[in-house]
Amino acid sequence: MAAPLYLPGCSGQIWICVLLGALWEIRAEQIRYSVPEELDKGSFVGNVAKDLGLEPLELAERGVRIVSRGRTQLFALNPRGGSLITAGRIDREELCDRSPKCVANLEILLEDKVKIFGVEVEIIDVNDNAPSFGKEDREIKVAENENPGTRFPLPEAFDPDVGINSLQGYQLSSNDHFYLDVQSGADRIKYPELVLERALDREKEPVHHLVLTASDGGNPVRSGTARIHVKLIDTNDNAPVFTQPEYHVSVRENVPVGTRLLTVKATDPDEGVNGEVTYSFRKVRDKISQLFQLNSLTGDIAILGDLDYEDSGFYDIDVEAHDGPGLRARSKVLVTVLDVNDNAPEVTVTSLTSSIQETCPPGTVIALFNVHDGDSGQNGLVTCSVPDNLPFTLEKTYGNYYRLLTHRTLDREEVSEYNITITATDQGTPPLSTETHVLLQVADINDNPPTFTHASYSAYIPENNPRGASFFSLTAQDPDSSENAQVTYSLAEDTLQGMPLSSYISINSNTGVLYALRSFDYEQFRDLQLQVTASDSGEPPLSSNVSLSLFVLDQNDNAPEILYPAVPTDGSTGVELAPHSAEPGYLVTKVVAVDRDSGQNAWLSYRLLKASEPGLFAVGVHTGEVRTARAMLDRDALKQSLVVAVQDHGQPPLSATVMLTVAVADSIPDVLADLGSIKTPANPNDSGLTLYLVVAVAAVSCIFLAFIIVLLAFRLRRWHTTRLLQASGGGLAGVSASQFVGMDGVRAFLQTYSHEVSLTADSRKSHLIFPQPNYADTLISAESCEKSEPLLVTQDFLETKGEPNQVS
Repeated sequence: MAAPLYLPGCSGQIWICVLLGALWEIRAEQIRYSVPEELDKGSFVGNVAKDLGLEPLELAERGVRIVSRGRTQLFALNPRGGSLITAGRIDREELCDRSPKCVANLEILLEDKVKIFGVEVEIIDVNDNAPSFGKEDREIKVAENENPGTRFPLPEAFDPDVGINSLQGYQLSSNDHFYLDVQSGADRIKYPELVLERALDREKEPVHHLVLTASDGGNPVRSGTARIHVKLIDTNDNAPVFTQPEYHVSVRENVPVGTRLLTVKATDPDEGVNGEVTYSFRKVRDKISQLFQLNSLTGDIAILGDLDYEDSGFYDIDVEAHDGPGLRARSKVLVTVLDVNDNAPEVTVTSLTSSIQETCPPGTVIALFNVHDGDSGQNGLVTCSVPDNLPFTLEKTYGNYYRLLTHRTLDREEVSEYNITITATDQGTPPLSTETHVLLQVADINDNPPTFTHASYSAYIPENNPRGASFFSLTAQDPDSSENAQVTYSLAEDTLQGMPLSSYISINSNTGVLYALRSFDYEQFRDLQLQVTASDSGEPPLSSNVSLSLFVLDQNDNAPEILYPAVPTDGSTGVELAPHSAEPGYLVTKVVAVDRDSGQNAWLSYRLLKASEPGLFAVGVHTGEVRTARAMLDRDALKQSLVVAVQDHGQPPLSATVMLTVAVADSIPDVLADLGSIKTPANPNDSGLTLYLVVAVAAVSCIFLAFIIVLLAFRLRRWHTTRLLQASGGGLAGVSASQFVGMDGVRAFLQTYSHEVSLTADSRKSHLIFPQPNYADTLISAESCEKSEPLLVTQDFLETKGEPNQVS
């Protein structure tokens, strides 16, 4: 049964006062029990569940367990009954020797709250040992001439029990010569002495047989006996005497084996055998005989075994000196063992968390551990530390227990695993330390979105690409782990030319590779903007966006397109006019071409591919202007055929050709005459068409001339002078004609010419002027046109009617 405990501030008789509170802030009170020794295994010690304020079935659920340090586990928990029981038979004498109070300490851990309760169990002595003298027979030699009242030391009995159960007294068997006298020493130990009551007579009785009985005060009383044989000898009237009643010596626990501690000395004034002193241990116990050695002749006491302060810090050695006849003297040697720092601290982890989430707040408990050092004093004072560069700290709790806590919020992306070194160092000289390693995994949470290496990307794809071709790859990195780092890619919804973007571009959701679903045409569109989203698989998922500019690269897939001269649908070509008097460099016409491609694919160059009169014409490489390369000769044909090629600079280059026909003539009649002399084409259909064109042009010209004549006649009829009317009846005041003629089956377009005619009364002063042709339709610059002298109407003609007579 648990012994009642009276605590200050607690009213009445209670088992324990326990103060419970918030985790880690409230320290546990000490729980005390008492139990007699020698109980059977499983005997009840105390109701732990009740004293902890728990139900018996909660012990297992809340992880209540004993974490006491020790070589032998003396107690155990009964999870069903919620009680503390013995783990085996307890021998108080083995556990505490002769200590007045025997207490066993243990700690009970509440694992769910990581809280420690100290438990103190007092082992109550029972009378399980009888007093013992060690040897059952002892011999005492007594000189026959001893005087009454002489005292003779008797062997002492030893009872390992304590208190009332220990040795209480001695009794001596009845006899006629001796009586028993028990003395109490300074250490309260009873020393039996045999006192001579009547003179002895060796001749009557040389040996006296006595029985000495030692009894304890237990219930029932236990006793032990020793047979004392008193042998009478000749006179030896002096017993040995020690130089000191007690010898004190201090020795360090690490002293080498064989070291002499001290020498005890006893003297005897007798002579001969009666004065020869020898030494021995009294009440020799196994531990003393294993650690110390006494030289029986010299009295030297030496170290026989290794001393250990942690095992015992003090030894009480009884030394006896006796002379030859058997007289004895007693003394004590008190050995104090001095502690040296020969034990490194011991670290015992009682609770440990191997994994923690990176978002756990500062102050999260990682481990609970106990620190113990077997040394004493400064040598046993222990301090614990963790490296300063780690986000952890230590906090001392109950007794020598420490908690390992987080000092700040952890980040798995910075450090995913910590190998925490806990260093326990004592304060001895030199200090000893122990390192314990705690491996902590930082569990990942989805706190990082995927990130792209660039804020934006540019991709290029050539036009006319094959469908399904990949053109770019995007990669986003996520520093998280497992599913939190699994990145998927997608395209933002958009439209392009009224169609969804997904019909043009697709992306592999796993790899980020972009594919073209259609063949792009640079001439339709040249770039498009995409938005790519990278999402992880965490809960909730995180994502980030990046813009991608896709540029379509031009390919040389368009040949140059000739705008002028335009090629008629019937296969004919235009006719350009060049006068016989054209100087070298005269601009005949200009070939105009464009290319739908871009860049060097649209850079055009012109060259004369074929000419009927080599060396007569030249083509500007970059301008496409057709100019005369030399002056016209009489032998030059009136019709010149040119083939001009236009080529771009793509790879491979593409080209187009155009055929030009140049008519060499100074006037329209010359052109008409020249056209009439042109050989009829082989194709009869083309010849007929050309004939119709010639007839049509001639008819139109005749009608126009008739209209001019009528107009002039109407105006001249008003003149009063008949002579002037007759003189001017067949003259032309002005002619303007646009004519189309055909030659060699080729449709020809002749530029519009303005013919100015000045008529006067004097036919010799009339002027007919053919100005330079208008080349506006052939895109020729004004500078290339030659200037003509202005046509002036004579003053005489103007003054005839007093009003202008010029018609243009």
